[in-house]
Amino acid sequence: MTLTELKYIVAVAREKHFGKAADACHVSQPTLSLAIKKLEEELEVKLFERTAGEVTVTPLGQEIVRQAQSVLEQAAEIREIAKRGKDPLAGMMRLGVIYTIGPYLLPDLVRQIISDIPQMPLMLQENFTVRLLEMLRTGEIDCAILAEPFPESGLAIAPLYDEPFMAALPAQHALASQASITTDQLKNETMLLLGNGHCFRDHVLEVCPEFARYASQTEGIRKTFEGSSLETIKHMVAAGMGVTLVPRLSVPEPSDKSGWQDAPVRYLPVVDPQGGPPPTRRVVLAWRRSFTRYEAIAAMRNAIYACPLPGVTRLS
Repeated sequence: MTLTELKYIVAVAREKHFGKAADACHVSQPTLSLAIKKLEEELEVKLFERTAGEVTVTPLGQEIVRQAQSVLEQAAEIREIAKRGKDPLAGMMRLGVIYTIGPYLLPDLVRQIISDIPQMPLMLQENFTVRLLEMLRTGEIDCAILAEPFPESGLAIAPLYDEPFMAALPAQHALASQASITTDQLKNETMLLLGNGHCFRDHVLEVCPEFARYASQTEGIRKTFEGSSLETIKHMVAAGMGVTLVPRLSVPEPSDKSGWQDAPVRYLPVVDPQGGPPPTRRVVLAWRRSFTRYEAIAAMRNAIYACPLPGVTRLS
């Protein structure tokens, strides 16, 4: 058996589809299928059940796939050990970022990495939290920038910053002239939400739980519009279709002292009506405990701290 064959069976187990697994491995489907058939014949076991439009892993196949993943990680670690012998920071860093952080942090972060650590190029993957956690477990990425909370996964976690929420309102909204807005004032508004799968949607519903009852209903805009990205929702706010909450880094900096008064969207800090702390989300860097490029993780964290990060509280 070869590492390539092990890579193929891990990909099929993950994708549950031979064609998608072949695409992920950058080979033709016949090449992948032939290699897996050869491995099954060598092991004299059946790894996958093939039915119309569906591929499932056999019970014995699940054990073999788990071991194959471990072997692939160990092989990758051998390469990393060799690289670290020359330069601990040398080599690509595969970084995952959730959708509600990527557009607002990555441009500055990439420039910072290129400036400070040119020997550590980034391979970027933007996705949902659940998918990034899976990619961390399977070794497809090395680390990920996520927002807590997320399911316990045995990962190593380093806190990065606490990011406050801000309310986005149409500029002509009756509340837009205020210096801030309370969560109670948002209760009577049409809330525009991200769609299912976005962790920030869950964060918004924690701040304004009364909107949860609208999230599963679809009749009328009052029952909530669900967007695919924060930028889409901001355009809907600008069109006067409702209000939303956004993370602080997604808020454009005002060009002058007039702030956002002349913009189509007015951003207001969100405060607790009882005087408690404002709603925030904690952003962290997560990686597998078996990932031993400690210097690279530290360098990544330092590069993130070197980014502007306006309005957030950096964590040590």
